[in-house]
Amino acid sequence: MKLTIAPEVQKTLAAGGPVVALESTVIAHGLPRPRNLEVAHAMEADIRALGAIPATIAIHDGNAIVGAGDVLLARLASDGRVAKVSLRDLGPILAARTLGATTVAATVDIAARARVQVLATGGIGGVHRGGEHSLDESADLEAIARNPVCVVSSGAKLVLDLALTLERLETLGVPVIGYGTDEFPAFYVRSSGMRVMHRVNDALGAARIAKEQLARGAGMLLAVPVPAEASLDHDEVESEVMRAIGAAERAGIRGAELTPFLLRALGEATQGRALEANVALLRANARVAAQLALALCV
Repeated sequence: MKLTIAPEVQKTLAAGGPVVALESTVIAHGLPRPRNLEVAHAMEADIRALGAIPATIAIHDGNAIVGAGDVLLARLASDGRVAKVSLRDLGPILAARTLGATTVAATVDIAARARVQVLATGGIGGVHRGGEHSLDESADLEAIARNPVCVVSSGAKLVLDLALTLERLETLGVPVIGYGTDEFPAFYVRSSGMRVMHRVNDALGAARIAKEQLARGAGMLLAVPVPAEASLDHDEVESEVMRAIGAAERAGIRGAELTPFLLRALGEATQGRALEANVALLRANARVAAQLALALCV
């Protein structure tokens, strides 16, 4: 895989400075236009404001880009033909030399190759509801387990089976660390009602754990609850998720298309509040990731 690392990112990495990787699927497929580009710029600005360097990762012209510039960000946000690239897609999309937006799994893989230790995202993928029968599981989980990258996210999406997701992370040896919380966050919802084994209250505490875990050549998940003022009600979201799952089953929607369908349904049902929660947690996670990247340099 050919890496093209932005000069600013390369210079910071060479000096042992703080860099935060960002996935690009949220830009191309996760947020509506033109809000997607606004949020991409806002996350990068939040990271810079704290003294770290953002590195949005994407695929372009046969290269894994580490640190997309403004022109590439604009293309990711506006071109309706951008491929969604998970681990299974990296080879084909690189070979085709087409434009691709990387999922958490692909971003973690590329970040590790570039020696970027921290990644900020919204919510990771996980085990789908009914996954004990379908074996439908996101590639995010194993990617985090086998790459020395600390993923900062608001837990996993409530549309997933969170209990099975936590069990799978445990099996894979991925520490799930609550950031200022004893419970696993559920994306738009601050608490899933499921406890995490470990908690830290600041970036220095998270960095101490990250240094040990990354030195083992493995990753970890730092779970940051959505800001309280933007959080949605658990019971309301769960009710809408069940309605959306029923609609998806009737429409025959499954696999990689299921989660985007469910999230769109939630957005419509909450009259835009889900979108605002998504934006709030993305920016909050970017700030925590920047603080963590700085603490890892100490």
